[in-house]
Amino acid sequence: MTGRRPVQREAALPVRLGVVASPTSLAKRLLLGRPFRSDRLKHTLLPKRIALPVFASDALSSVAYAPDEILLTLSIAGATALTISPWIGLAVAVVMLTVVASYRQNVHAYPSGGGDYEVATVNLGPRFGVAVASALLVDYVLTVAVSTASGVANLGSVVPWVATHKVAISIIAIALLTAMNLRGIRESGAAFAIPTYGFMIVMIGMVITGFFKIFVLGDDLRAPSADLVIHAEHSNMSQMAMAFLLLRTFSSGCAALTGVEAISNGVPAFKEPKSKNAATTLLLLGALSITMLLGIILLANKTGLRYVEDPSQIESGPANYVQKTVTTQLGQTVFGAGSILLYVVAVITALILFLAANTAFNGFPVLGSILAQDRYLPRQLHTRGDRLAFSNGIILLALAAMVLIIGFNGEVTRLIQLYIVGVFVSFTLSQAGMIRHWNRLLRTVRDKQARNRMIRSRTINMIGLTLTGAVLIVVLITKFLLGAYIAIIAMIVIYFLMVGIKKHYDTVARELEPSEVRPVLPARNHAIVLVSKVHRPTLRAVAYAQATRPDSLTALTVNVDDHDTRALQEEWEQRGIPVPLTVVDSPYREINRPILDFVRGKRLKAPRDVVTVFIPEYVVGKWWEHLLHNQSALRLKGRLLFEPGVMVTSVPWQLSSIDGVDIDRLDATLIRGPKRGPRSSVTPEP
Repeated sequence: MTGRRPVQREAALPVRLGVVASPTSLAKRLLLGRPFRSDRLKHTLLPKRIALPVFASDALSSVAYAPDEILLTLSIAGATALTISPWIGLAVAVVMLTVVASYRQNVHAYPSGGGDYEVATVNLGPRFGVAVASALLVDYVLTVAVSTASGVANLGSVVPWVATHKVAISIIAIALLTAMNLRGIRESGAAFAIPTYGFMIVMIGMVITGFFKIFVLGDDLRAPSADLVIHAEHSNMSQMAMAFLLLRTFSSGCAALTGVEAISNGVPAFKEPKSKNAATTLLLLGALSITMLLGIILLANKTGLRYVEDPSQIESGPANYVQKTVTTQLGQTVFGAGSILLYVVAVITALILFLAANTAFNGFPVLGSILAQDRYLPRQLHTRGDRLAFSNGIILLALAAMVLIIGFNGEVTRLIQLYIVGVFVSFTLSQAGMIRHWNRLLRTVRDKQARNRMIRSRTINMIGLTLTGAVLIVVLITKFLLGAYIAIIAMIVIYFLMVGIKKHYDTVARELEPSEVRPVLPARNHAIVLVSKVHRPTLRAVAYAQATRPDSLTALTVNVDDHDTRALQEEWEQRGIPVPLTVVDSPYREINRPILDFVRGKRLKAPRDVVTVFIPEYVVGKWWEHLLHNQSALRLKGRLLFEPGVMVTSVPWQLSSIDGVDIDRLDATLIRGPKRGPRSSVTPEP
């Protein structure tokens, strides 16, 4: 026997008081579905076929706008510069292949879901971890904003009405994505699987069909913009300026890498074996993205497609020319202007770009939960909602993305300049952390085969560090003045905000830490019951205060009207209430200040005593009744909570507007105790 008292646990039985669900609860159930029990979390895990569209839709969809950014940046140097696009695409593909190979090492070494944040924190220190986290949080918000805005732009290429209302439609799209993700990760993944796989089939099918017509059938495919005459923005561009333009084009094309890191943050959502399934999904992601990216760029180059940054560069062309996106132009070139397949290309591209934001909706809440657990973000982000999704993180992400959409008027080109800074900060620091991880293990492991595997993994991460670090430098140089500085400022602000939150939580934890000194019991307890009228809530509060057996009990009312106060005193005496009624004057008709002064006076007379204030409050059944009751009590309670040595106790009184509740019977039960018998007024739920 250890002498410890055994702990008894009892299952809480749900009880039914006959209260009808509120309209808000009914709407919530219709929108989100029935809540899941905590032990059903394992049933929400994802197989690879669902995990691919859930976590890879962002990276896969990047091939829909990365070619646009490459071509429009090259167009600054004129039409001849567009012939360089395949080499830019190849360079982006090499970086993507390296990053995918590097992150396959990450998911095996750190499968807990912390991703880049965990790698940097464990191997480089907490400050680097917070820096990575701030970069990722900014990048996730931008992912939602850029993907949604790009989807609207693609849809607007074939539906002009959409282009004129892009901000409103973007907001609606984000709201729909939020609702779908609030229903749970598995349900949202199943809903997104068909459009994602449809996008892969349509894009690869379009590229294969185009090359088949060109190289096998011998067709002379010409893009709708192939005959446009465009001029360079700067006719005499120096070699230095051209080199800078190529670097800027490469950094714009690297937008295709965004979303790769999401799988390392989402490893816990995979079915077992988690690390193996995540690594396989990463490999599929890399192969599909590189295939589609290079295919689209090569087909655009072969069909002479033109895509400019500034419409004023077009010297000759049709009147009122509207520039369509690269994928829409290729769809028209391959399938024909009036073909149904053209609309399929436009719609499926817009849809996958909308759904690409789902990657952020799965990455941001998980990262936010981990940061909240480590006390860098508010604790509310750590808890799961009714459907076992991190609901607070999902809602916060949606609101931040909507603000960006409105602030930048839904312009993809303006938003994308902010985009890839954060992701390459996390890429670079993550690779540096993985190198230190392998170095630490190599100092302890002696098995030759294991050491060879570690050396190979370290080499991959070293190559990844070199390439991602170089890309980060290029991005900072070429995009800083174009808008990247806004993302950097946001990262810095979020970094110091998280450090401040962590400092606050640590300070509170130190204050709440139990000490070896046993707490001193208060000498006496003085009870005060606040009285506004002699009615049933007041009588209940007086009875409850008496039941606590305080050392002194006072009924307190504030005199703001002499006539009402005299009537209250007379009724108090007539009813013979055995508690003295104390009246404090309020010449300026204030309620809170006289009560606070009275309570403080009690405390000043005996600092070792405590004062308990009992406040009668109404419990209402209708939402609008909250506006009519308890307002004074809420304000007073808020003031009393800041008074040291003062305890505040609410004594509820349920009004009859609560459907199905017999107030008189409940009140009698509180006084006499429950009636013994075969039937009970509170029936356990079956």
